[in-house]
Amino acid sequence: MPSTSPAARTLGALALAGAGALAWGALVEVRWYALRHVTVPVLPPGQDPLRVLHISDLHLTPSQRRKVDWVRDLATWRPHVVVDTGDNWAHLDAMTPLLDALEPLLALPGVFVLGSNDFVGPRPKNPARYLMPDARTTPTAPVNLPWRELVARFAAAGWLDLDNHRGALDLDGRRVSFVGTADAHLDIDEMPPAGGADDARTAGDVDLHVGVTHAPYRRVLEAFRGDGVDLAIAGHTHGGQIGLPFLGALTTNSDLDPGRAKGLHGWPGARPDRSGGAGSTWLHVSAGLGTSPYAPVRFATRPEATLLTLTAVAS
Repeated sequence: MPSTSPAARTLGALALAGAGALAWGALVEVRWYALRHVTVPVLPPGQDPLRVLHISDLHLTPSQRRKVDWVRDLATWRPHVVVDTGDNWAHLDAMTPLLDALEPLLALPGVFVLGSNDFVGPRPKNPARYLMPDARTTPTAPVNLPWRELVARFAAAGWLDLDNHRGALDLDGRRVSFVGTADAHLDIDEMPPAGGADDARTAGDVDLHVGVTHAPYRRVLEAFRGDGVDLAIAGHTHGGQIGLPFLGALTTNSDLDPGRAKGLHGWPGARPDRSGGAGSTWLHVSAGLGTSPYAPVRFATRPEATLLTLTAVAS
């Protein structure tokens, strides 16, 4: 019986490893939801902690009952406020399961922006396009989703619509102002002007100023920094969706560098609490909880929500 060459054995081993990684990413990791816990020293000295639940990129479909139950359970952490950075659904019939998932959270104070997939449903496309720096396409026959009804449902629950808007909430004895933009991935972002009637800072002191957007494009983050936000919150990236050992994310599907595809960072420099971070603001990017139904795989990037515990800066 002829022996197999070393090169053939190597190729076979690589193919087997690749198949195993694909199976892990498509069958296990994509449903292996994680709640991240992150501490951000950003409140005025002497204040008690403030809990912020950041959810993003659920891309929910009607069949994802386990995800619905997992999201519902997040309310047991008793956050002071929920921040939803968009791409909530991925199916025309997902309104009922989405509202079921969010029901306990909608009873809490919240703010939201929409992502591109809140407006139109996903379409089949080459999954490799996601690895390009900017994977936008022009859909020829989009499936329009009932986003206006979704906005109305969120607003009826008391959540603030921050798509190109400002707002403020009183949270556990603190006054928190918010500024948001619509989805920069669709080029519909417009920074709302400061100093107007909707800018809570013009009426007196606020304890915290937060920027919220779906896609963390650099122009939006720079606008937030210019507006004096203490913390910017975004989603969209899926944490790169496919990570590589020792290298991390390959893309953010935006012009943000892959090193900040997920987690807590400083913008534009180091973290504000580290040497070299002067002039920077805090930035948290969520890897999100879902994927497109046409690319249902994650590798080295677990689906996630984040409980941000905001604490006082050292006096």
